Amino acid sequence: MASDSSSSLKRLPLVVGTLGGTLLLLNRAFLTPAISTSQSRSDALGVILSALLILTGLLWQQAQPKLPEVVELEGEEGFDLDEDLPEPVKLELAWLTKLLLTNTATKSLVIWYDERVIARRGVLIEEEMEEPGIIVERVMDTEKSVYLVDLKLYPGRIEFNYLPKNIQGLICHPLPDLREDGEESRGAIILAANAPRSYTQQDEGWIEAMSQKLAKTLDEHMPEPDY
Repeated sequence: MASDSSSSLKRLPLVVGTLGGTLLLLNRAFLTPAISTSQSRSDALGVILSALLILTGLLWQQAQPKLPEVVELEGEEGFDLDEDLPEPVKLELAWLTKLLLTNTATKSLVIWYDERVIARRGVLIEEEMEEPGIIVERVMDTEKSVYLVDLKLYPGRIEFNYLPKNIQGLICHPLPDLREDGEESRGAIILAANAPRSYTQQDEGWIEAMSQKLAKTLDEHMPEPDY
């Protein structure tokens, strides 16, 4: 309701300016047989004011950002946690996933670590992640996050078949190996949103901070990989 009211106010200068200009034209063409000097000045002022109103209306329309289209993700709300994890890791994952879902645009997430899924939460589907795809592998190898702002534009989205089919945007962030001899990430967090271009810079900063914290907890409590 508030959005409709705001949109109407933004169109008001355009409507008033167009109406004023049209009335001035009709008055000059059909209702004024003889034009005095004072009326010419008044008409000129009216035309200027109408033009300014029209210009203001057009600028307001262009300045109004188009909100991304939000969809209802296909799946069921859930929280799956690897039961073999140490208790401190379970507590960390429960806390961290809840924060990511409530403080960012994330609606569904999967956490991959040491060749398996250790947690997934939010809107879930039956299909589970069995191995990382090309994009997730690249994120772990380079230890640099990837943000797919509008997933339908990327052919590689097919690798994320373990997330709801109609996800709109996605961030894949590495879980760095914090050991002194660590060479690459041991895992990644895959976060999906229900609208394109929905993650802000603040969201990205929050995700990076949470990933660093989780990586530290995992390094402290999880055994070193044997691969």
